[in-house]
Amino acid sequence: MFIINSTYLDKDFNLVKGNIQIENGRITACGSSLPRSDGDTAIDAQGYTVVPGFVDVHIHGCAGADAGDGTTDSIESMGRFLLSHGVTSFCPTTATVSSDTIKAAIRAAKQIHEHPIKDGAKVAGMNLEGPFFSRERKGAQNEEFLLAPDFELFKEWYDLSGGLVKLIDLATEQPGGEDFVKRAKELCTVSIAHTTASYEDAKDAFDWGVTHVTHLFNAMNGLHHRKPGVVGAALEDERVRAELICDGEHIHPAVLRVAFNVLGDRALIVSDSLRANGMPEGAEYDLGGQTVRISGGKCVLPDGTIAGSVSNLHQEVKNLVSWGVPLPRAVKSASLIPAIQIGADKEIGSIEPGKAADLVILDKDLEIASVWISHGTDTHCAVKKA
Repeated sequence: MFIINSTYLDKDFNLVKGNIQIENGRITACGSSLPRSDGDTAIDAQGYTVVPGFVDVHIHGCAGADAGDGTTDSIESMGRFLLSHGVTSFCPTTATVSSDTIKAAIRAAKQIHEHPIKDGAKVAGMNLEGPFFSRERKGAQNEEFLLAPDFELFKEWYDLSGGLVKLIDLATEQPGGEDFVKRAKELCTVSIAHTTASYEDAKDAFDWGVTHVTHLFNAMNGLHHRKPGVVGAALEDERVRAELICDGEHIHPAVLRVAFNVLGDRALIVSDSLRANGMPEGAEYDLGGQTVRISGGKCVLPDGTIAGSVSNLHQEVKNLVSWGVPLPRAVKSASLIPAIQIGADKEIGSIEPGKAADLVILDKDLEIASVWISHGTDTHCAVKKA
């Protein structure tokens, strides 16, 4: 199969014109002139832009479903909704909940990872956001289930997942944080999150092995000219990459422009989406045992505390472009950079030979025309809107 006459983002995320060859679920060649026989299927993408499928490594739920439900039905519902928005791989993300709830979520996600559905995004890993957070910066996390860093408990979850856990988030300044990071970094990416850490604390955490910052600017001290905090440490330290929620609610567009200018290829977009995403505004929904509602395009607790988002990576890419971030950089932060953070960049995240044929075709307004996804040796159009 060929996608011809397209503009696409090459492996270096430059916009180029040419064709993409796909065989047995893989991209096999890219270029301006690829040999074709009369029997080859050709998809004419003249006037469209082809980008890699988006990879969301921090998403709790959507379409009324949540990873914490602990059911395969919920993971499948999330996958179908995400695929319709151009997300071809995702990491179901738990919150600060009971250990039993986390275990149920792991079992469900593992089952869908091993037996993916054709009409849904693939489970590329899991993200455990909590419960090892500070009470002072818990945000929308449930205080009832907060714990001090406990590596043995985390290892129990990790072993249950069979290595599917790709991210673990914690407030590293807590007692036991250093030992936890030094041991957990050997298993997966470790992130600092929901933290009271100072600049100096954050730099120590980076020395221990933290290479990821969860939703930069949110649930941490803000950047201050005498107290730069985690934000200042992350912006200057080349060893770490940082998540940004680009829904326009969690971070002001001007701050996002600054962050992208400073972070460059160390920025990755996440949705931090909740089960309320895709559901009617005004209704109430569960978040780890707490009630949230959609109000004015954002999810809030009863006291007004902003919770996760009701956005998706495709919308966030469009937001960034409208705010002045170049399309290639915005797409890279939603595809290759998150893939790198979960160790999946040899399989997904960019358009180049050898990788899975997970592709999103965008029209001139950056709306989704179609989504192609690969399962094993099969590549098919799972979503067609134009």
